[in-house]
Amino acid sequence: MNALSTTFYELFADNLARRADKPLIVDPERSYTYAEVGALCDWIAAWLVTARVLRGDRVIVQLRKSAHEVAAMLAVAKIGAVFVNVNAALTADQLRFIAQDSGAAAFILEPAAAPAVDGARILLPAEDTGAFVEPAPRVGIAPVLDCDLAAIIYTSGSTGTPKGVMLSHRNIVTGSRSVARYLNLAEDDRLLSVLPYSFDYGLNQLTTMLLMGGTIVHHRVAMASEVVHAMVRHDITGLAAVPPLMIQLVRLLAAQTIPLPSLRRVTNSGGAIPDATLSRMPDVFPGVDIVLMYGLTEAFRSTFLSPDRFMEKRGSIGRSIPSAEIHVIKHGGGVAGPGEQGELVHRGPLVSMGYWNRPDATAEKIRPCPELAARIGNEPVVYSGDTVRIDADGDLWFVGRTDALIKTSGFRVSPDEVEDIVHAGGQVADVVAFGVADDLLGQNVQVAVTLLPGATRDALMAHCRRAMPPYMVPRAIHVWPDAMPRTPSGKLARPDVVLRTTAAQSEPVSLQEPTP
Repeated sequence: MNALSTTFYELFADNLARRADKPLIVDPERSYTYAEVGALCDWIAAWLVTARVLRGDRVIVQLRKSAHEVAAMLAVAKIGAVFVNVNAALTADQLRFIAQDSGAAAFILEPAAAPAVDGARILLPAEDTGAFVEPAPRVGIAPVLDCDLAAIIYTSGSTGTPKGVMLSHRNIVTGSRSVARYLNLAEDDRLLSVLPYSFDYGLNQLTTMLLMGGTIVHHRVAMASEVVHAMVRHDITGLAAVPPLMIQLVRLLAAQTIPLPSLRRVTNSGGAIPDATLSRMPDVFPGVDIVLMYGLTEAFRSTFLSPDRFMEKRGSIGRSIPSAEIHVIKHGGGVAGPGEQGELVHRGPLVSMGYWNRPDATAEKIRPCPELAARIGNEPVVYSGDTVRIDADGDLWFVGRTDALIKTSGFRVSPDEVEDIVHAGGQVADVVAFGVADDLLGQNVQVAVTLLPGATRDALMAHCRRAMPPYMVPRAIHVWPDAMPRTPSGKLARPDVVLRTTAAQSEPVSLQEPTP
């Protein structure tokens, strides 16, 4: 572990002397050693200097998952600039918005994306890596501090206009150390990277392997069968997934036995896994650590459930990670105790620098907490916007987005709870629960689903009637004919699903009004 690293680039540079010939990146086309990634990094850094990119300037990196993408981010950091990683799946309009919002000084793009920012300073990755055989002009390491801005991660935009979350070098390095500690990562780890680096969860896979001197295997197709094939072929020791992928993996591995002898751990973040899937994970991943985590981009990662407590607390998001302090603040004020609910707030060095050029939004999200003032004064904490419940042991359970709770018949219903029960019926591939305005009930519960082969809407409704209290039973089930849309990070694009479902006005199944 690089105990002295204080910046993103130093996480990498500290490996060069000891691990020059060790593979850092395994792309589908070829692998790259630490030294080879360093050579790519130096060439890109030299171009950035020639293009007069200065310390603190923002540089957009929009490349497919590859060694070039990693080298580009490292090169930007090496000269003291700020990398803005943009998912390769984003449209030209989305790229232009981020370019304008961030005030990007330069771009490192795939050739197909270049027309979107015509006239800007653009570096296109060499099609032939042989172009980087000759030594690059020497570029010094900029003297940045750990408190300096290192990266801007733009939210997916699924809840409105994308906002750029500012991460300091300290945020990145401290987050890497924290995760490496509670996941027990090692130098011989080989992580399969499926998630994009524009997603903080995906980026942390890279930074933890730089910290430990491990290896990242890039995989560009998030299909369960292809992921499993890659895990076998590359002796993968760790996999990070979001719920849609984990659901597919468990379904596949439950149907056919595929040994994964090298696998040590699987992790989940970015949403809750249905209990029907959680209950099967120990069987399909025998002897593997299953780590459930919770985080938000504005504070990276907040909690984790230790794998040795998975069976006892299945479905819990656990307790605070190292270098984080987590509290639950009741919606009416005061610190929540056992059995109570409230908003999760996060304190510590993982709290981001706020939103780029959005001081009002920053002040709303990251602010002092009156309930903690006697101990920490006016130190700002992140208000997550998520409602959680604390149990008698101090473990946390995710309830739902505070602004997404469905208020129906005098009850507050968590969409996650509805979705969990729907999944338990074994009839859906995807489900999104939401509330619709109702003059009598306040809101009524509805769900959009993608049915599995052989399943029917009537059978699913019958399951809901059996498994749910009357006030929770969906008033309508909207059946999607194909897969639901995903965000660039692989999560369900819930607002888009709700908008398109309600606009399409599918033919729903209606029920009698329930009695509270």
